Amino acid sequence: MRPIIIAVDGPAGSGKSSVCKGCAEKLGWRYLDTGAMYRAMTWAVLEAGIDPLNIDSVIAFAKTINIMSGLDPQSPSIHVDGKDVSGSIREARVTDSVSAVSAIPQIRELLVQQQRDEARKALQSGTGIVVEGRDITTVVLPNAQLKVFLTASAEVRALRRAKEEAGAAFASQQAVTETQIALQRRDHLDSTRAASPLKQAPDASEIDTSDLTLAEVIQEVVNRAQAVTQ
Repeated sequence: MRPIIIAVDGPAGSGKSSVCKGCAEKLGWRYLDTGAMYRAMTWAVLEAGIDPLNIDSVIAFAKTINIMSGLDPQSPSIHVDGKDVSGSIREARVTDSVSAVSAIPQIRELLVQQQRDEARKALQSGTGIVVEGRDITTVVLPNAQLKVFLTASAEVRALRRAKEEAGAAFASQQAVTETQIALQRRDHLDSTRAASPLKQAPDASEIDTSDLTLAEVIQEVVNRAQAVTQ
């Protein structure tokens, strides 16, 4: 199968990370989590004591740091100025502020260029890449050979995210309810922001993961990738 770019968008909790890592691992390709890049930027802003709502300060600071993404689907990583922040970017404070930081057009411009560069380098090296985010099919890589929009019901997404945050196979109903409220807020912010809002590209195929296993979704994406390369 010839190397291509698989671009995957979708709201939080739709299964993007697990599906994209699984596809990249199955195909032996690279994997890029663009959301982790925005989280890393947000973490760095907070660590520097900068108010995420102070746009001018955030932009000025962003130009002084280096964010590097690890592209191995088996052990994806994200570094800020050489420091591994893979765990730190999942902190609640980062989750609460990432929408504000990622909504700044200059921040998106800065990171989008890095994302395009990684996709280009992958193909130049003869390796495909699976890229996930919220504006990959519409803004970052509109010419990707395969575009997928993953979705799931609000209830399913909340349950998945609550389990993930609890690090357990189960989550309390209170945790699920609180998570659903948080996801609805994030969905609203991401879909209504002026810069690169979350939306389904006209030529992206939708996959509802609500009633599918992870293995089934991965196989479906791989099947569609194989179909476009024939």
